[in-house]
Amino acid sequence: MTGVLPDFNVLGLSVKTFGLCLGVAFLLVGVVFAKQLREAGKPVDWAYEAVFAALVGGIVGSRLWWVVQNWGSTDGNLLGNLFGGAGLVFYGGLIGGALGVLLWAWRKGELNLAMLDMCAPGVALGYAAGRIGCQISGDGDYGTPWDGPWAMAYPKGTVPTDVPVHPTPIYETVVMGFVVLLLFHLRHRLAPGRLLALYLILGGVERFFIEFLRRNPDDVLGLTLAQVISIGMVAAGAAWWTYTRGRPARPVLA
Repeated sequence: MTGVLPDFNVLGLSVKTFGLCLGVAFLLVGVVFAKQLREAGKPVDWAYEAVFAALVGGIVGSRLWWVVQNWGSTDGNLLGNLFGGAGLVFYGGLIGGALGVLLWAWRKGELNLAMLDMCAPGVALGYAAGRIGCQISGDGDYGTPWDGPWAMAYPKGTVPTDVPVHPTPIYETVVMGFVVLLLFHLRHRLAPGRLLALYLILGGVERFFIEFLRRNPDDVLGLTLAQVISIGMVAAGAAWWTYTRGRPARPVLA
């Protein structure tokens, strides 16, 4: 299997499939967030504001993270590389997007556990949809060489390889898709803050184990940087889950 499409032309204009999928991901996040706002009796228009805040914060955060990781190859040109055309890192985007939404919620006077819980399904959905873009564009987020039945090569990808590898973006989309369904199902059945805690646990576990199949180099005690951050996510989620044990769930809305 080699079906990747980094870009395509529309009326003479080159459209990047990763950027297109990223846009669709934010659109889906907005739809899910709007539904939860409506259920909570909040203005639905807030969804557009929050998604915009997440978009700006996510792009800035992911670029900053990439620049820091690749500082040795940037020739010290911070601004030039910060506004360059390549290099987005998920964890930088997650932190930047989270800070953007937190700032937005604070300005609205809605910085509380209920609002943070509303963000959890959307974050998981955005990640799952974003990985579709990684798969279609062949941007290098695939796994180690493998000769299994569904191994893929990406000879025409943005980061090409002729060697069959684990199509890890597909794995992540499938797993995080189930996480989205679970979080959305439980959105009215857990005590405030626990939905976010559950996302941190499940998202951290997913990324920790998928790293064993990816090509990222080891950084700390035989673990990749993503695995170290994943451990932090799981620890934070587990700590909050334990702290809120026994607290009543929010009432189920019609």
